[in-house]
Amino acid sequence: MLHVVLYKPEIPPNTGNIARQCVGMNAGLHIIGPIEMDLGSSAVKRAGLDYWDQLDLTVHDNEEDFTQWLDDRKPWLVTKHGKCRYDRAGYADEDILIFGNEITGLPEKWLYRWNSRTVYVPMMGNIRSYNLANTAGIVLAHASLKAGMYDENF
Repeated sequence: MLHVVLYKPEIPPNTGNIARQCVGMNAGLHIIGPIEMDLGSSAVKRAGLDYWDQLDLTVHDNEEDFTQWLDDRKPWLVTKHGKCRYDRAGYADEDILIFGNEITGLPEKWLYRWNSRTVYVPMMGNIRSYNLANTAGIVLAHASLKAGMYDENF
């Protein structure tokens, strides 16, 4: 199982859409707080529809709780400033994919700490960034295939 991590997400529909993607791809979802949104709100659950109860969800109260859970594992950080294109990374089962906050991104100290494990989705058009939920869907789908999570019947 892959693990998708959202760093202090702020937009409920993004979180709901990513949760739905995690259920569909059999991935765990981790949310690092503190967060302002109510995960039980209709805005979050509407995007997850009737799949919310099937979600493997872990909420970490803060960065320290998350890094304690992370232990010595090395995550992949998804950032537009990444060093490796997302489809060239060597994903494996139990990998951790961290996505930043919609407004502020990821902490600089994390980007420095795991600099060699940063990936990006290319932007060929003249845009500032992709939507968080779309980026998570692109990277999670590719990482799942590359990690061998699905056989040829899917």
